[in-house]
Amino acid sequence: MAEYQVTVYTQDMAYAGTKDDVYITLVGKRGSSQHGKLGRNKFFFHRGDSTFTVTCSADLGELLLIHLEKRGLVIKDSWLPAKVEVRSSNGKLYVFPIYHWLKGNKKHFFREGAGLFLSHVLCCPHAVLQNDLTCFWGIPLCMKADTLMSLPLDDRYPFTRDLDKRHFAQDYKKIIFLITIAILLLLLLSKIPMLKSETQLQTFLSKRIFFVIQRKNYVMKHWREDAFFGYQFLNGVNPMMIRRCKTLPSKFPVPSNMIFGKSWLTLRTEMMKGNIYLSDYNILDGVETNTINGRKQFLAAPLVLFHKNEYNEMMPIAIQLKQKPGRDNPIFFPTDSEYDWLLAKTYVKSADFNLHELNFHLLRTHLLAEVFAVSLQRNLPRVHPVFKLLIRHTRYTLQINFLARNLLISKIGILTLVTSGGKGILTLLDRSVSSMTYRSLCIPDDIADRGLEDVPNFYYRDDGLKLWNIMFVHDILSFYYKYDWMVQNDAELQNWIQEIFENGFLRRIPQKFITVAELVKFVTMVMFTCSAQHTAVNDGQYDFYGWMPNGPSTMKKPPPTQKGKADEASFLSTLPDVETTVLIMATVWLSNMQTSDRRYLHQFVEEHFTEDFPRYKVTVFQRELKKLSKEIYKRNRDLELPYTYLDPKLVENSVAI
Repeated sequence: MAEYQVTVYTQDMAYAGTKDDVYITLVGKRGSSQHGKLGRNKFFFHRGDSTFTVTCSADLGELLLIHLEKRGLVIKDSWLPAKVEVRSSNGKLYVFPIYHWLKGNKKHFFREGAGLFLSHVLCCPHAVLQNDLTCFWGIPLCMKADTLMSLPLDDRYPFTRDLDKRHFAQDYKKIIFLITIAILLLLLLSKIPMLKSETQLQTFLSKRIFFVIQRKNYVMKHWREDAFFGYQFLNGVNPMMIRRCKTLPSKFPVPSNMIFGKSWLTLRTEMMKGNIYLSDYNILDGVETNTINGRKQFLAAPLVLFHKNEYNEMMPIAIQLKQKPGRDNPIFFPTDSEYDWLLAKTYVKSADFNLHELNFHLLRTHLLAEVFAVSLQRNLPRVHPVFKLLIRHTRYTLQINFLARNLLISKIGILTLVTSGGKGILTLLDRSVSSMTYRSLCIPDDIADRGLEDVPNFYYRDDGLKLWNIMFVHDILSFYYKYDWMVQNDAELQNWIQEIFENGFLRRIPQKFITVAELVKFVTMVMFTCSAQHTAVNDGQYDFYGWMPNGPSTMKKPPPTQKGKADEASFLSTLPDVETTVLIMATVWLSNMQTSDRRYLHQFVEEHFTEDFPRYKVTVFQRELKKLSKEIYKRNRDLELPYTYLDPKLVENSVAI
């Protein structure tokens, strides 16, 4: 006879427990136990742990896996076990991580928690894949999911799981409340007459819309300033466009002997010193624009030239609003009239808004994270070390993307209806995919390729590179993959990258892994994209776009074809109408709303790793994150506008909002 102490842990989450009967089978190298019910009488599995004794006729030897089954007679509810621990009669402890919703009456198989890949589990074919991912590839970069309820329970917000049990969670009520407020606000503001002065504009935006969150608005005070305009290209919500300019494009004929600054500096000499930078929005050229409330909208495809001055400020020095030079496409300079220059900068910010939202936010974080999430669950078993590393970075991504497709970029979605590029969304996404490279997704390569290694006061780069470098991917994967041939022979791993290669990146990444170093870099990129990069381009939306003139979603008039015509009235008449403004501001407000169960980069709520070395490396990673957070806090104390988006304690683990 052999006795095993079985402890079942139910996840600490609302409605995670079950009233159904739970049955277990222990499988070892020498045999299996009887498939028996846990608990003699009716036993409820609530949050926390419950311990039972399983008796076998003989010792089972080293335990390999367990079978769990949930049976319901009348009520067939779902259950979220966290893990199962089994202690044998000789005192050895086996841990079986689960963290997976069980639904219906069927057996589920779970391996012992040590990180393994296919070559290790051929003797246990049931353990290879048990991820129950019902969605599969639709079009490139997209999963196929017809309804919210077709998503696996693991990939859905708590309130949608609760809907199965006719309950509504707190977050769901928050969303309904905020949408209601936005609608009421729209009805109220739709009665406001046309704004005729900038004073009215400031009153309208600051008092009528910002009443919900009373706080000092740095953007509202400084949005007109050239220094703040340039600052945003480094540390705003879209720090992805600017690059060092070594040769001026022929389509941007700024005179090379142009003099600027108090020191009589010329463009030619400053370019030779490496002090000239460029943002080129050529990807927007010719994109079909929207019609809003019966009125044609406009989208510029500008070029912007910057100079890093003696105060280390990134100052705009020239703006051309269309790609093809000509008499009807003047180049604007800071020496032009106040409203000529302000209008040119505002067209740039509107272009930046559209490109940021669709390319750098939607495509390069949301949609790529979806590719990673679907392929991970389709190809790697739960015991695979790469699965253990990345599963926490896929939390709720499938649901938020399902909602985004229906609420933001569908035919009746907010971004489709109230951005200038609404009709051209598919065109812009297609161009963005074509322009995307693997190197641009790896922040060390991207910074080097854009020539930004030594730009001062570039906090996105500073914090992002530190986060990339302390990611513990190398230490973990080198623990499991001692040699390159082990990577090459891991069929599951190669299937994973092959599917991403074909369905996600459209053949823009390596088709297979050859070395451990290649694997480490790619997994680090996935981890960084799903956490830090998404936070960097998402969490500042309300901060920077909440003051509409700093990032208009659309422009009602075409870019000016000559100078000297702009004034305060014409400037205001070019900005979006009240209805469009309210909808966009409500959208960026909601996009920054924090859910009650938000998880951050330093939090490892689910313990997928069971071996001592990986668990130790998790604690080292947490210490490094805490240290970096303190460094960022110390730096930010001396900044007029602190950069907090890549503070590890504020970086969410996954694309979940």
